[in-house]
Amino acid sequence: MERETFVRDVLPAIGRWQAAGLRVALATVVRVEGTAPRPVGAKLAVAENGELAGSVSGGCVEGAVVAEAQTMFRAGGPRLLQYGITADMLTDVGLSCGGQITVFLEPLDW
Repeated sequence: MERETFVRDVLPAIGRWQAAGLRVALATVVRVEGTAPRPVGAKLAVAENGELAGSVSGGCVEGAVVAEAQTMFRAGGPRLLQYGITADMLTDVGLSCGGQITVFLEPLDW
């Protein structure tokens, strides 16, 4: 299912963005601990203009991943990000389902 979503939704968006001259980042869930909304392999593509395709958490942490992508576009280099339940869910970004995910964020320099 993840591969199908990637081919149907994410790859065409990446192609459009790159054809338009936009930089693109790709976030991939590389580890899941406990309960998480998306499995290992789930992907989210982020264009430098803030457009998204795909999902790494069903909406729980996408905003934080977009912010990290914007920082990466300015500063460069891939990042390993972790999101999970926190003691203070009112101010932290996390997964309300109680699990933890690790997301690898990388620039696509094709």
